Amino acid sequence: MSTTTAAIASAEAHSAHNYHPLPIVVASAEGAWMTDIEGRRYLDMLAGYSALNFGHGNRRLIDAAKAQLDRVTLTSRAFHHDRFADFCTQLAELCGMEMVLPMNTGAEAVETAVKTARKWGYRIKGVPDGRAKIIVAGGNFHGRTTTIVSFSTDPEARADFGPYTPGFEIVPYGDLTALDAAMTENTVAVLLEPIQGEAGVLVPPAGYLAGVRELTRARNVLFVADEIQSGLGRTGRTFACEHEDVVPDMYLLGKALGGGVVPVSAVVSSAEVLGVYRPGEHGSTFGGNPLACAVALEVVAMLRTGEFQQRATELGDHLHHELGLLVGGGAVDAVRGRGLWAGIDIVPSHGTGRQISERLMGRGVLAKDTHGSTIRIAPPLVISKEDLDWGLDQLKGVLAQQ
Repeated sequence: MSTTTAAIASAEAHSAHNYHPLPIVVASAEGAWMTDIEGRRYLDMLAGYSALNFGHGNRRLIDAAKAQLDRVTLTSRAFHHDRFADFCTQLAELCGMEMVLPMNTGAEAVETAVKTARKWGYRIKGVPDGRAKIIVAGGNFHGRTTTIVSFSTDPEARADFGPYTPGFEIVPYGDLTALDAAMTENTVAVLLEPIQGEAGVLVPPAGYLAGVRELTRARNVLFVADEIQSGLGRTGRTFACEHEDVVPDMYLLGKALGGGVVPVSAVVSSAEVLGVYRPGEHGSTFGGNPLACAVALEVVAMLRTGEFQQRATELGDHLHHELGLLVGGGAVDAVRGRGLWAGIDIVPSHGTGRQISERLMGRGVLAKDTHGSTIRIAPPLVISKEDLDWGLDQLKGVLAQQ
């Protein structure tokens, strides 16, 4: 039995089967490349679902983490620490907002947004107690907590986890007419991904986000943008909402905010919205800890230069041009996405998304499937054009096989 086979067998025997990883065991990584326990190198074309926007082992982020490790890593929010104010101030400025509520994971940020929108609805908008409604989109992926799966339309995420949390209404993604019809005086928020990642990198129709902003503003409803995957440079802008010159009432951030070093998430909004909280009403022992703040501060500083957004724009244009050439050739039905982010629908006769991902792994490229026939491409923003082209050549080679 090989070292890889033994490691996978041990993992399968002793860990819950809530994931179905590709059969690789990673031992080290740098930039856009990962190396397995037997010394084989692979080009990372997934980037931890955008958590690794700045690549593996980014020197600036590792140095920031190491420096903080020697000082203090956790105080809990029972005390102030010397990185917290800078983190909140600088992240709020990056977002064009006023206040930050830090958490750890993306799902925690979404749960926090749900609580915040409801409390704002009762305290500020005047919705009767217990009547608040939040509108979400079909095909969404916002996490896997019991409340979040209550408004999922994915049977795999939702089945067997009831009873489900009430207070949500689901409308078709990209449909402004349905959204308008669903709004009532008790609607407190519209929660959307500007681009639906898990659904296959679905970009909404042009004008949709601007239309959502117009409707929510007219009806005194919060527009909550889940930019946990799409934000922080992935699409060529700091936030995907910027492609339509839209500023939501609330940003939900995570993944890349921790630079692939530590989990960091945040809800960022106005003083009116986040000002509804009083001590004891919400919290997290680890949220906003010194180590997380030190790393996230460096992420904010890196994004301020615009370098990574520009790379995502330029390399993204190249990526989509090359992928577009594959459509209609018999192997690819459609390509969607923006920046260094793409969903590729494979013609079923060429294999499932899982099978294509496994064949790519055999050629030294790591990507991941979603929803059966789709694979996702989302390399670190630091990837070189040469490495990106090599990865695309491997994809073309796989698709040429019958």
